[in-house]
Amino acid sequence: MAYRPSKKFKKTLLGSGAVVVLAALNAPAAVSFAEEKYHAYKIAQPGYQQEFGSWAEVDVPEQYRINAIHAALLHTGKVLLIAGSGNDQKNFDAGTFETILWDPVKNTFKKIPTPVDFFCSGHTQLPDGRLLVAGGTARYEVLGDGVKKAGGGMRVKNESPDKAVTLKKGTVFRSPSGVEYVSKFDVTVPKAKREFEISYFKSGQMKPWETKVTAAESRVFVEARKAGPQALTTEAAQYEVVGLKGDEADDVYGLAQKLTTEKQDFQGIKGAYEFDPRAEKYIPVAPMKDARWYPTLLTLDDGKVLAVSGLNDVGDVVPGDNEIYDPETKKWSKGPFRYFPTYPSLFLTQGGKVLYTGSNAGYGPAEKGREPGLWDLEKNSFTKLGGLTDPDQLETSASLLLPPVQDQKVMVLGGGGVGESPKSTARTSIVDLSKDSPVFTDGPALPQGTRYLSSVLLPDDTVFTSGGSEEYRGRSGSDILKAQFYDPKTNAFTEAAEPTVGRNYHSEALLLPDGRVATFGSDPLFDDKDNTKLGTFEQRIEVFTPPYLHQAGADRPALGEGPRELDQNGRATFRTADAGRIAGARLMRPSAVTHTTDVEQRSVELGLMKGQDGRTVTVDVPQDRTLVPPGWYMLFVTDAKGIPSEAKWIQVG
Repeated sequence: MAYRPSKKFKKTLLGSGAVVVLAALNAPAAVSFAEEKYHAYKIAQPGYQQEFGSWAEVDVPEQYRINAIHAALLHTGKVLLIAGSGNDQKNFDAGTFETILWDPVKNTFKKIPTPVDFFCSGHTQLPDGRLLVAGGTARYEVLGDGVKKAGGGMRVKNESPDKAVTLKKGTVFRSPSGVEYVSKFDVTVPKAKREFEISYFKSGQMKPWETKVTAAESRVFVEARKAGPQALTTEAAQYEVVGLKGDEADDVYGLAQKLTTEKQDFQGIKGAYEFDPRAEKYIPVAPMKDARWYPTLLTLDDGKVLAVSGLNDVGDVVPGDNEIYDPETKKWSKGPFRYFPTYPSLFLTQGGKVLYTGSNAGYGPAEKGREPGLWDLEKNSFTKLGGLTDPDQLETSASLLLPPVQDQKVMVLGGGGVGESPKSTARTSIVDLSKDSPVFTDGPALPQGTRYLSSVLLPDDTVFTSGGSEEYRGRSGSDILKAQFYDPKTNAFTEAAEPTVGRNYHSEALLLPDGRVATFGSDPLFDDKDNTKLGTFEQRIEVFTPPYLHQAGADRPALGEGPRELDQNGRATFRTADAGRIAGARLMRPSAVTHTTDVEQRSVELGLMKGQDGRTVTVDVPQDRTLVPPGWYMLFVTDAKGIPSEAKWIQVG
């Protein structure tokens, strides 16, 4: 629907008289000014907002503005924004790690003490409402000419079955030729494994007990003590640990093959913490076995958490050593072995298998681990899924379980080539996992090739997508100031109001309990089209109000008094004056998102029963935990127009 300016507005626009008009005839800047004024007028009109929605910037006091790398909605309704060092080497060197807790209702902010550098960690919602945060940054990458001394991974062996050994940061390893390398971190090597064997002579007589010792091993990053070509090596060698004496000197040693001045990648940490939304603080739990930077964490149907991929403590992609976290014991155990590139998009599907869409962010070779498929965790088998268009452009793509989750349809949107590739695609593809032999089929195309697209499920069963850029990290001024809605029922996109803040790398978006969408972050390489001005991190928060809230005004269906958890039959009853108006109900799992990757969100269709007195509604939640993993959810009810209530929080056990 087109809108024309009122006579009053025209007079205002022309009021400086013909000055603006005449200037516009001759000055592009004046034309731009007039166009901006009219655009601002148009998007403020009620009719426009009822059709397309609206955007508003949040007032964030200066002292609370951070480089939001991670965003998670907590069951208190507050949003945890984690920067860690915020992709800033100076912050990392100074040990300045930040987390902010934002209350979107009161628009208040609180600084949270942050114990380690959670920059590029993984996170997931736990059954009790805590947020598990694991991994992060141990060391920033060093590029090109910045690498002054040879370095690389040192495998530290311990052949003693009697005791573990801890070597402190700064331990010196000496090569057979006398070149010395210094460890950059503490490293603990477990005891060697002692096994007893019984052997027999050919005559049948038993030999005495024999023991077999298998050395234990850990890794640590080392750097040459002095710069120079003498420290470069690509040949395997054994390194003595300077300072060890006697049997310990024989039992503990280093092994390394490649120590060079090539690019040195980021390195991960093993640390893990739970954030308690009530106490509003981080609580340490057992560390992971492997260090991880850019990992994905996924809550499973039993409430345990699968941690996969990431860069390890020497900057290599974890080769497939995945882990399982148990929220009851607060400890980690070995998970099924499978390689993925970093930040892979993984989704728990009905029946318990995990879908890998091929979407990922960051690191890993182009030819390994990038094909989508279904992963059976119990059998550790992987069934590849075909049919995907532009399969070489899945990095920085978006993926999500389409609403409702019972339909078992998953969508992949946009993406680009591996690494700093200039490629981007407008492709969307959908796979229906309810079919016997599922394959991806093309959906409607995005308006243009898009990387870093944010996609958020809404309570009216549509998907809101916004932002992104056409090129790697918004290069050449390629941020896309567009948004659109996808409707699974019609399999089509429709236009939404345009955001005013560009979002690319290191950006996030999530659904708020009031039905709006909040967007955070963005980390462009450059701030201009000519790629001459280094980029600055986007610290503004912008919130989208969907059309359904402009249609509703203050008239939204509402739920009154009710429980915070389900009864033994998986039901919950709420008082409401709007029982006759309510047409549907959804459970929406709160987001935990980073690098536009959100494997948490899902929308669950609920059974709905109305009380005979017309003053209550009862919702019936599926008891299949592969559809509804344990945890806290937002309960929305909607009317026939799709206008949602404000959410009630309810816990699924």
